[in-house]
Amino acid sequence: MATPTTNARPTPEHIFNTLNAYQQTVALRAAIELDVFTAIADGATDVASIAKKTGAAERGIRTLCDYLTIINFLTKENGRYALTQESGIFLNKRSPAYMGGITGFLASDHLMKKFSSLTEAVKKGGCAAEHGDNQEPNDEMWVTFARSMAPITTPAAMFIAQLTGMPQGKVCRILDIAAGHGMYGITMAKHNPNAQVTAVDWPNVLEVAKEHAEAAGVGARFKTQPGNAFDTELGTGYDFILLTNIFHHFDHATCEKLMRRVHAALKPGGQAITLEFVPNEDRISPRTPAMFSMVMLGSTDAGDAYTLKEYEKMFGNAGFSKTTMHQIPDMPQQVLVSEK
Repeated sequence: MATPTTNARPTPEHIFNTLNAYQQTVALRAAIELDVFTAIADGATDVASIAKKTGAAERGIRTLCDYLTIINFLTKENGRYALTQESGIFLNKRSPAYMGGITGFLASDHLMKKFSSLTEAVKKGGCAAEHGDNQEPNDEMWVTFARSMAPITTPAAMFIAQLTGMPQGKVCRILDIAAGHGMYGITMAKHNPNAQVTAVDWPNVLEVAKEHAEAAGVGARFKTQPGNAFDTELGTGYDFILLTNIFHHFDHATCEKLMRRVHAALKPGGQAITLEFVPNEDRISPRTPAMFSMVMLGSTDAGDAYTLKEYEKMFGNAGFSKTTMHQIPDMPQQVLVSEK
């Protein structure tokens, strides 16, 4: 529910709803795990048929589906439920744009546990745990990330492929740092049969990226370089280096250190392509990029959502004279292009 307007009489309802907002997370996760949205798409639209289709209790389904209607993931009329346009596109397993798997990472017990200690994180100025999520090699959490988050990359990956001119088919070498699922480099290679991709990440994470490359038909042009992006040999002469959702894990000095390595690995005229959540200078807008700072406070030692001016300064200190920002249509992230 929206914050009460300044003309309305103050009530505690907004406070009550915010303190209970975690229930929206677990309700959506439960619906995805039970395949409620797919069941409704397949024609099970009343409580009894949805319960039968999902193997759940009728009381549980009635309560869950009513709640999903209240928070705008379903509609309800005459006792029958229907998908919203958003749910039909992104939460129905029959849809090619299905994204339900992202709950495996975004709503994981691992992340939710970290935010149960947010008071300590605020006091500390970083993750309340001994180390944040960017510190451990071969962490199973990053395999979960690689397997869960690939579907949500499609709009940004397509945008980057177009922005870098992949459809022109020019011969090029691409380095994908902290590649994870590998979908950004893979998408560039799919759009350009003359593109060669090298992916850097932990060994077990790269196994997932290789699976995706083979499935996309670009396995022969997809190489891997296991290791830490700050230490492993990157090579030189790259046309493009991808840095997707990595800088927000680190402080300014660490970001600059990585970007200096990137500068050295690019050929003259090469471009560093950064995908990030970039808030405005006021740091409270746009909503999703600005809110991302809280994600980093709770899960990393020193990460943040940086503004364009901060990126320009960090990248400038690393040797890049100019960085331009490009908004991805219908997505809350931005692409930064820095030319050597």
